[in-house]
Amino acid sequence: MGGRYIHKSYITQLTEAGGKVGRFFPSKIPLLNLKVNYRNHRKLVIIDGAIGYLGGFNVGNEYLGLKESMGYWRDTHIRFKGGAIYDLQLRFILDWRFATKENIELTGRYLTDEISNGNVAMQIVSSGPDEVEDQVKEGYLKIINSARNYLYIQSPYLVPDQSILEALKLAVRSGVDVRIMIPNKPDHPFVYWATTSYAGELLREGAKVYIYENGFLHAKTIVADDMVCSVGTCNFDIRSFRLNFEVNGFIYDEKISIKLKEIFHEDIVYCRELSYEIYTQRPLVMKFKESISRLFSPLL
Repeated sequence: MGGRYIHKSYITQLTEAGGKVGRFFPSKIPLLNLKVNYRNHRKLVIIDGAIGYLGGFNVGNEYLGLKESMGYWRDTHIRFKGGAIYDLQLRFILDWRFATKENIELTGRYLTDEISNGNVAMQIVSSGPDEVEDQVKEGYLKIINSARNYLYIQSPYLVPDQSILEALKLAVRSGVDVRIMIPNKPDHPFVYWATTSYAGELLREGAKVYIYENGFLHAKTIVADDMVCSVGTCNFDIRSFRLNFEVNGFIYDEKISIKLKEIFHEDIVYCRELSYEIYTQRPLVMKFKESISRLFSPLL
């Protein structure tokens, strides 16, 4: 686990009941986290080695819409069975070993022989600062560069590195219908101002940007051409690409891709479209905030 705001009483109750808790990459200095750049941002659940959950939801009251300042929490999570469970379970075990030094054996207790009747192709892709390559980002790049008709993205943050930014621009220039949905409110102001800056740059190229206004948009999804999609924990920002430990499911299936496309269209009902004309009319103070935030994008 990587949370910073979990009350000790919860941990005590869990351990007294027989549960186990591991702290991922904790700071050695009390009340001071010097490793904020290397947090475990993965959100995954594996039940009996047979059922997996993966996506944007954390465990907290704000994700139930109980935090008044954020309101309704719009997120996307997937539940699945089958062979991909092995990779998800292995990802958890590797993280658990690192956090607790407990050597969990890869036995039938954690990896079952249950076979799914499904026929969906799915990859579990993880990335982090301990890896040489930015695997999840490269998966995003592959989807963006392969799109021919449409490309829909939902993310609470839009702070791409140069490779993602140029790929999105090239997609727009190639005639791909690129649509990006972001929140209407910040949970981190500087990140939000950088997000609007990059959104404006893509608007100038011809992309469409939608501002979700029915609460806070926290989903991290991408779908292209009714062929491929991804749901996971990785935002479209430099921190997620390079500094966080992330995990995404890449799904190669027409039915699920179409479902995600339909969800995107359903969410548009709760959005206002940000045109380039409207963006250019933003106040001078907003332009200043964007400029400063854009300057520090690699650190956000």
